[in-house]
Amino acid sequence: MMRSEDQVVRAAAVPRVEGEERYFNRDLSWLEFNYRVLAQALDRREPLLERVKFLAIFSSNLDEFFMKRFALLRQRVQSPQADPEAVEMAVAVLPRVRERVVELEAMQARCWAEEIRPALAEAGIGVVDYLSLSERNRAGVDEWYRANVYPILTPLAVDPGHRFPFISNLSENLGVIVGRADSDERLFARIKIPNMLPRLVLVGEGTDRPTYVPLEQIILNNLDELFPGMSIHDVLVFRVTRSAVTAEENEEADDLLEQVETQLRLRRFASAVRVETPPNPSHEILSFITEELGLSKHEVFEREGPLDYGALFEIADLPRPEHRVRAWTPVIPPALSGDDVDIFAKIREQDILLHHPYESFRASVEKFVADAARDPDVLAIKQTLYRTSRDSPFVDSLVRAAERGKQVACLVELRARFDEDKNVRFARQLERAGVHVAYGVVGLKTHCKCSLVVRRETVNGRDALRSYAHLGTGNYHPKTSLSYTDLGLLTTNTDITDDVVSLFNVLTGRARPINYKRLIVAPEMMRDRFIQLIDDEITLARQGRSGRIIAKMNALEDRRITDKLYEASGAGVQVDLIVRGFCCARPGVPGLSENLRVRSVIGRFLEHSRVFYFGRGADNPREGWFGFGSADWMYRNLSDRVEAVCPVLTPDARARLWRILEIMLADCSQAWDLGPDGIYRERTPPPECDPNAPEMLGTFATLMRETEAGAR
Repeated sequence: MMRSEDQVVRAAAVPRVEGEERYFNRDLSWLEFNYRVLAQALDRREPLLERVKFLAIFSSNLDEFFMKRFALLRQRVQSPQADPEAVEMAVAVLPRVRERVVELEAMQARCWAEEIRPALAEAGIGVVDYLSLSERNRAGVDEWYRANVYPILTPLAVDPGHRFPFISNLSENLGVIVGRADSDERLFARIKIPNMLPRLVLVGEGTDRPTYVPLEQIILNNLDELFPGMSIHDVLVFRVTRSAVTAEENEEADDLLEQVETQLRLRRFASAVRVETPPNPSHEILSFITEELGLSKHEVFEREGPLDYGALFEIADLPRPEHRVRAWTPVIPPALSGDDVDIFAKIREQDILLHHPYESFRASVEKFVADAARDPDVLAIKQTLYRTSRDSPFVDSLVRAAERGKQVACLVELRARFDEDKNVRFARQLERAGVHVAYGVVGLKTHCKCSLVVRRETVNGRDALRSYAHLGTGNYHPKTSLSYTDLGLLTTNTDITDDVVSLFNVLTGRARPINYKRLIVAPEMMRDRFIQLIDDEITLARQGRSGRIIAKMNALEDRRITDKLYEASGAGVQVDLIVRGFCCARPGVPGLSENLRVRSVIGRFLEHSRVFYFGRGADNPREGWFGFGSADWMYRNLSDRVEAVCPVLTPDARARLWRILEIMLADCSQAWDLGPDGIYRERTPPPECDPNAPEMLGTFATLMRETEAGAR
């Protein structure tokens, strides 16, 4: 296997924090998750443009980490009201975070400079420096600059008559020291690089061998036109990151919508937490910037390569199929195939388990809500919206349903991080159309993914109402449904639909939480119910029977659950955790967790579904307890959010879930095993492995192949 040296050699284990030997630190563990993302770019087996994409994803992930987690750690250190234990932890972790970030960014820069950029050039895709352009091309670029960039730029001077300008979050800027020829005075000016323009500018047109030059280099080499009659003494390209940590929700707020809008305005002016520069930055300019932004030297990150690798998404999207993975078209679920299919009749026949993006989200979930909006026999539609696309078909369907006189209710979670502004606009649009819009339970985020359709039907010769429900692990978001793996269930099972009716009454009204028949709902009962399920496996193991737990999720951090898993391991229960992101449980420690294993699967799709399996001592694993839902095993999901986990009751659906888990546990191509030292080690297929086995193909290729075979 062809690997970059950075992927083979791992410098050191995750640094341990004093007093945390029982659990991994979540922030250090998250950085190891992002290393696994970076490893996709380092992996020479991957197609070239896939590697480019993962370079950009790595940086996008890191931006969010600094806005949320790094900002929170920094805030704890600086706040006199912070909990002393939290302050002590933050003080211990921050230097280790910086050390690992610097190490990872150095890997990224080497990968770009030594492998990806040369490989792009060989493939006829040039990303070149301005000064390397021919005179003819340089003249063409300069002409484009004068017509399309120069009129937009606004140099902002800083002097007694001009305050230091506001620098927006994730903006790329030029800091310039200028002076007059007849004066020794040195003046600072800042130029914001316009974010509405492409960061990589195409040189010339109409070529199948495109060449790009960074926008900031074009501006840098045309600064004389911005400062006529002035001498340019020094220049620094820099990028600023601001905190996204806002004040906690005020439970006494009269209007949550107005409160969220206020917090959005405040976030724009939140504290800076990081400044990025090229190596060896101008000391004069950097000192001026950090003093004005209130940053220390520990919050300055010098890095090789582009400051904003997000520009590479443009390269990754180029139509060069020979350098991409094979395009995947989601398959219409077999239960819903055919012309003019009646989706409600199909759901009445059987529960329909959906697995996206292998199966079509548009032909199932979107169709479910869209058909309900058009159907004259549908009387009511209810839905939760946490994240959705800007041109959401769900919002359109709910609006059409309301305009046709149906009872429509929508729970819009206004506090979905980084989607607040979009959700505020959706809430106002839905309200104008006559949809009953609710914002959830005070003090809790609504993270469950569920829809309810109430339909008038003839049952046994009499008019009656029948409820249909969709429950899922992922957002009602058409775009992410093509790249995130998620599960969903369409059902008319009355125990489940009755629970969904009750859940919406809690979310939209003042109903008190009840004892649900089938659903496991947070925060009232989910943690306790999972602990009981683990306890049942412990009891079986102590009786000499087989105890078995498999859980798949995005992150694991809840300490009560983790301690219970340690107890299960000690009792002899075999525990396999498939955790895509950070994991605070420490596996494989003698006397603590020797029967607990953790692995992570990273690849072409983002693993997003949460699946839970408890063996219950059954000889046939398909007879155990299966469930899926919206919640990770994190404190916030189990204590501070409304979440729902749905049991899977039909044999066919259970068999499909077992096959998914079976494939992921067998994967030796895209899976990583977490060791007790905190290091993730990439799995490799065994010798003489069948090239068509999951061990060799990996999770994604195997599931695509099996989905295609099942649709024939």
